[in-house]
Amino acid sequence: MRTSTRVLPLPQIVRRSNSQQTDLAAVSSTFITCVIVTVITTIVLLSSNAVVHWFVIPVSVCGVLIGTDAIEWFRGRTDLYDLGGIIGLVGFHFFYLAPLLHVSWNYWLRVPAPPDWREWLGYMGVLNMVGLVLYRVCRATIKDKAIPNTYWQINTSRFQRLLPACIVISLALQLWTYRQFGGISGYMQSRMNSSDAFKGWGWIFMFSECAPILVTFAVVSYFQNRKVSWPIIASTVFGFFALQMFFGGLRGSRSATVAVLFWIVGCIHLLVRPVSKKLVCAGCIFLGVFMYLYGFYKSRGTGATEALAGSEAREHMAEDTGRTPEFLILEDFGRADIQAYILFKLTRYDSEFRYADGRTYLGALALLVPHWIMDDKPATTIKEGTEIQNAPGRYAPVILESSRVYGLAGESMLNFGPLSVPIVYGFYGLLVGYFRRAANALCRNDARLLLLPFAVYVCISLFIGDSDNVVFGLVKNGFVPLLVVFYSVHRLTVLRGCSSSELN
Repeated sequence: MRTSTRVLPLPQIVRRSNSQQTDLAAVSSTFITCVIVTVITTIVLLSSNAVVHWFVIPVSVCGVLIGTDAIEWFRGRTDLYDLGGIIGLVGFHFFYLAPLLHVSWNYWLRVPAPPDWREWLGYMGVLNMVGLVLYRVCRATIKDKAIPNTYWQINTSRFQRLLPACIVISLALQLWTYRQFGGISGYMQSRMNSSDAFKGWGWIFMFSECAPILVTFAVVSYFQNRKVSWPIIASTVFGFFALQMFFGGLRGSRSATVAVLFWIVGCIHLLVRPVSKKLVCAGCIFLGVFMYLYGFYKSRGTGATEALAGSEAREHMAEDTGRTPEFLILEDFGRADIQAYILFKLTRYDSEFRYADGRTYLGALALLVPHWIMDDKPATTIKEGTEIQNAPGRYAPVILESSRVYGLAGESMLNFGPLSVPIVYGFYGLLVGYFRRAANALCRNDARLLLLPFAVYVCISLFIGDSDNVVFGLVKNGFVPLLVVFYSVHRLTVLRGCSSSELN
């Protein structure tokens, strides 16, 4: 039932002051970014002769264009979970640091190399530079709404009935899943025995792995309007991490675990107690170590425990599996070399590559259709990605297929060619603008804040991942929590008569 009510809004996710102060602060952030980029570039140029090349110019411009948002985030001018600020942080490494590190460390894809990697990093830098200009222009066209229109209020009785029931169902399905794979050890080794071990299980995982975030909703609701100490919060987050490992974390997907932790911390920050950037940095270090060690598990299954025997055993396993620190920094957290390589292959005069013409996006949507309804689904980026790295026609399911991730620009090039890169970044800028406006219109304690961190994560995944990863993660991780929140709320209308003091 929709009724009118007066509610106080959450402080804006993108904080604003008066226009003159905002303009001056933006200029100072740009100046700080220019100084940081100049210092880093100078240090890298002096430390490695290989970096002395024209590619540094467009790459550095990209660093300034996207790095300004990162500085705004660090200066506290945007909220911890502001999408634009987080994209600034991710993009600073993505567009600027990663290309420099590739050249400085001489770390590249294991493919027939271009005559000079730096040249193609430079050309890709030019495309990204134009794309980032369009990104900022398009994002700026979306203006904030001054007053929120609606407020989602939790219906406590419904919430307390539905949440335990869903958690019990999730637990039962997860235990049943372990039994189907011969116990936890069999579940852990299943990926090593067959690459298709989990094929067709997505719909089960959607329900069996939702318990950690549903428990988070219950705990956050209990913590609201209470004074909660940081030791209690820290121990609670660690408990959620252990819970996540039991509910699907052992399946081999690091991204699923990171997504849930990102969601959990976001709920605490928005609804319980603001999380400081120092704690976030400490959490990022923990996640970096987790992703590095978990990479061994992804490659070796239960055999990954050998990496805990000592640094020598860990280094040997890293070289054997390719899961080195450089791989984590440049492949897991970057796409510079693969996107430069795609550009190189697409612009060769003898290229016989055939564009997907949008089919990879249809393939991603087709993931939502169960295999018993549609077994022969359109191929995702796995087909064009394999052929761009090998040769047209070489793709063969299971026999020869690449599992690399190409990012927003990479997938766009596989579908429509290099000139699509600036356009897709322009559209992404519109998405970020609309998202920030919607986030700023949320009221204090609005139930949609339970879903906001996950929505931020999905938008980040769209930037660094491929459409099939985004669709699968969106439905698998978000479907059940969304239904729970949607069913458990009253939707109220904010009175237009609220004074400005009440809304600020």
